[in-house]
Amino acid sequence: MKQTMHKVIIAAVLATGITSCSQNAITGRKQLSLFNEADIQSMAAQQYQQFLSQNKVVSSSASKDAEMVRRVGARLVAAINQYYATKGLTQELEGYKWEYNLVDSKEVNAWCMPGGKIVVYTGLLPITQNEAALAVVVGHEIAHALAKHGNERMSQATVQQLGGQALSVAIANKSAAAQNVLLSAYGIGSNVGALLPFSRKQELEADRYGLIFSAMAGYNPQEAIPLWERMKAASGGSKPPEILSTHPAEDTRIARLRELMPEALQYYKPVGK
Repeated sequence: MKQTMHKVIIAAVLATGITSCSQNAITGRKQLSLFNEADIQSMAAQQYQQFLSQNKVVSSSASKDAEMVRRVGARLVAAINQYYATKGLTQELEGYKWEYNLVDSKEVNAWCMPGGKIVVYTGLLPITQNEAALAVVVGHEIAHALAKHGNERMSQATVQQLGGQALSVAIANKSAAAQNVLLSAYGIGSNVGALLPFSRKQELEADRYGLIFSAMAGYNPQEAIPLWERMKAASGGSKPPEILSTHPAEDTRIARLRELMPEALQYYKPVGK
């Protein structure tokens, strides 16, 4: 099945004449990237504003929780800027205009779109329970964006849904089909079908760099273990939380996080110390 999909993707790319692969500056992995990152950020900004207009945004001036989301986001972004600067990769963050919003919703969810548009749902907070655990989740979602996993998922899904002949037109015109692929890649809205699943490689990358970013921001990355134990408990019902719908089994994730923890702890320095 995988071999067949690879052939389909290659054929579509050849038919459209679009450059198909790029190497992520941080992960070093080559990815299928049919979309221009600036175009994705533009589409994401439009959909983000539409999402905010259709949902209840919690004001940070009136809510300690919303202020916490803003504080976590700001600290993570400062750490990310530092990390990219030390790698000589500041230009990779071009076009990122970071925003952090808490939305009133019972869904257990959070996401970060290309360009740095971050949303946390209030339904997530009873599970995160503390600021460090929230930083782990937000760091994970930011890592997906910086690793350009959305571009990779959108590229694969666009080839599947539109086929080679329509692909270049959809990308150039930012068609409704391409917009829907963007929305389903990030799980925004209720009318775009099932979320596009992250691959195991993508999840491992997001876990690794999410832990590093949260540690650099002064948050204890070890909070990731009890966090995912709580996630596991929350998924005990008939329908798992939205944030778990594309993720590996919780026991598998916890085992991976334990393996990644020694590296993350090398970056950890509590704020004020």
